[in-house]
Amino acid sequence: MRRKRREFLRTIGAAGLCASFPLASWQAETLQQRLAADPLRPQLHLLPAQNWMNDPNGPIYWKGRYHMFFQYNPHAAVWGDMHWAHAVSPDMIHWRHLPVALAPTPGRDDADGCFTGSAVNHRGTATVIYTGVKAATSDRATLRDGAHNFREVQCLATSSDPELRTWRKRERPILQPPEDPLLTGFRDPFLWQDGPHWYLGVGSGQRSQGGRVLLYRSLNLRDWEYLHPLASGDWTGRDSVNPVDSGEMWECPDFFPLGGKHVLLYATAGQVVWETGELDPKELVFHPQKRGVLDHGAYYAQKTQLDAKGNRILWGWIPETRPEAEFSAAGWAGCMALPRVLSLGADGSLAMLFAPEIRSLRAKSCIIPPFESHVPSALVTRALQDVRIQNLSGEFRLNTKYPRSSVTLQDRSGPWWSATLEPKDTSTAKLSVNGKTVDVPIVHQQEFSVHLLLDASVVELICNGKHAFTTRIYRKPDGPLRISLSDSDLAQLDGLEAWQLRPISPDRLTS
Repeated sequence: MRRKRREFLRTIGAAGLCASFPLASWQAETLQQRLAADPLRPQLHLLPAQNWMNDPNGPIYWKGRYHMFFQYNPHAAVWGDMHWAHAVSPDMIHWRHLPVALAPTPGRDDADGCFTGSAVNHRGTATVIYTGVKAATSDRATLRDGAHNFREVQCLATSSDPELRTWRKRERPILQPPEDPLLTGFRDPFLWQDGPHWYLGVGSGQRSQGGRVLLYRSLNLRDWEYLHPLASGDWTGRDSVNPVDSGEMWECPDFFPLGGKHVLLYATAGQVVWETGELDPKELVFHPQKRGVLDHGAYYAQKTQLDAKGNRILWGWIPETRPEAEFSAAGWAGCMALPRVLSLGADGSLAMLFAPEIRSLRAKSCIIPPFESHVPSALVTRALQDVRIQNLSGEFRLNTKYPRSSVTLQDRSGPWWSATLEPKDTSTAKLSVNGKTVDVPIVHQQEFSVHLLLDASVVELICNGKHAFTTRIYRKPDGPLRISLSDSDLAQLDGLEAWQLRPISPDRLTS
């Protein structure tokens, strides 16, 4: 099931109890031992040492290091009491945790949470703008989802620390929400600069109309002028207590130039949407031309940054899809998706590949090159038997020929993950991943390229550089994973590479 991003999964009182009475040292040690031994806990993905995490916040390349902040509950493995956790990396793969960067300040406008935001370099000073929330009466609240009445404002903090360990908050918010009775939210700011001006987009929407991004302009990041909606969408027509579910509010918007176009990303109505198109330079209104789903699986709250080489890097939160009782008992929930490099396809659609830095995790490899039709399938079968991925930590790249093929990963207990490709009509194929199916356009005589990264309970897949699936699997492994192909699938196989991957931490604690 899909976890609601803004839903309290435990009461504030329970979180407060945990904060008031920290675990005894022997209990904490037991929890660390349990986390280190949990075969479902990822070894390659960024996640905190314990407890709940969600949205990536303010990723920035700063003084030769990649800094990632993310939504974090320091008290429990459920949503609530949002802080900004902080990790640093030389390569976006190997991470070291630093102290929490931002925490709610009692009495201030972020007293009930430091929500999602962005980080920029402003005249040599690292600056973040984030959404602060505080409980309010219903008439003053901007976040009303049936569980909360929060007023959302935009806040600013700066750091003069070369490692961005310490932050100084501006005492008052830099931006209050519009006085609009139809407003459905006011959060998750993003920034870009054009000449002397900074532009700020804020996720929002209007009841019974649809989601939108509100656009502001400033010369100093502190004094803002409202312009107009940068982009707007349509309501689904379905009523919902939570306006995100009905498409009446857009969460986590992001906007940036790419390949001669502009790209808008946002999350609403149960999916993450990408749009590519043109930004009118005078009217400052975005006109979409292409549209699609960013990832068809367990992937949310997307955020991008530029890497050291100027590539546009995509991050995302991989939520839990198992019941709350299970992940709460496990002591951890959520992880960061592996970095993906975005580009623009020849047809103007959004394309993505896993960042090449992931190759640093590769250990033992098995490569089966493309083979001719006269090669006996028995030889290929024997070669496939040598592919054994231990500890649910591996990478696969394979090419298959259209029109029909499938691949299954299995252990001693049977199938663990599978993907199937089959024709739907003359222009479309059906791609099914662990039972979920989406339509994929067909290019004449096209080969299908599949890139798969698996890490404990997480599987990330990109097909043809465009169609992404992130899957959660909570069955504990029973021996190594092997590739299973039928004789007909073997005939369609046109090369395969597999790697055992090294964990980024010896104890699954990512520190």
